[in-house]
Amino acid sequence: MRVKVAQVMASDVPVVEESTPFKIVARVLISADMGAVPVVDFDHRVIGVVTDADLLLKEEFKDQYAHEGYQPPLRARLRHLFGRPGRGRREKSRGDTAAELMTSPAVTIGPETAVVFAIRLMDRHGVTHLPVVGMDGKLEGMVGRHDLLRVFTRPDADIAREITTDTFGRSLFRDLAMVTVTVDQGVVTLTGRLHWRSDALTSARLARGVNGVVDVIDHLEWEEDDTRTWRHR
Repeated sequence: MRVKVAQVMASDVPVVEESTPFKIVARVLISADMGAVPVVDFDHRVIGVVTDADLLLKEEFKDQYAHEGYQPPLRARLRHLFGRPGRGRREKSRGDTAAELMTSPAVTIGPETAVVFAIRLMDRHGVTHLPVVGMDGKLEGMVGRHDLLRVFTRPDADIAREITTDTFGRSLFRDLAMVTVTVDQGVVTLTGRLHWRSDALTSARLARGVNGVVDVIDHLEWEEDDTRTWRHR
């Protein structure tokens, strides 16, 4: 029962076309209160993404005095150097249309993908927003880091139910019924007594992997330590 991108994404997403002028793109971002906007073709397929950071390059690279020759900080230059290939920051600062400002191809994700993979994808590519596209490549929504925070607003009762019924209930361990699960503000506390230590360790690991869990307090007890056998194999 992993939380899917479709459950947290914004569905009513404004878009721009390649020919959309700079100022229109800025107005779209401000009106929608979003940090990024998809660029789509005539068939509503995503071909790129323009972010607020792309637009701010226009101001960043302006000379504040004659012959300033501004250079971004070394860290920013290294981040771009080892990041995704595409137009340079200074080149983008001269852009007048969405086509000249966008990062293309866009990093996209499917609506049925678990949010954990969305987070990893953002981190891998250094982006803060992902267009959500269907099997046909057409835009279905947009997910940003702010949207992904919604997993931490899950009710404690829902988290406890998922751990007890879906995570533990479908496991291979027979005596997990002996485990009591309580959740307070996303913090899971496990109490009870299991036969094998490995089952206790696995129980805590499974609980920690549930969406919306902030932390796991492991008070599980066990009778026999079978992990020593594992270490000597």
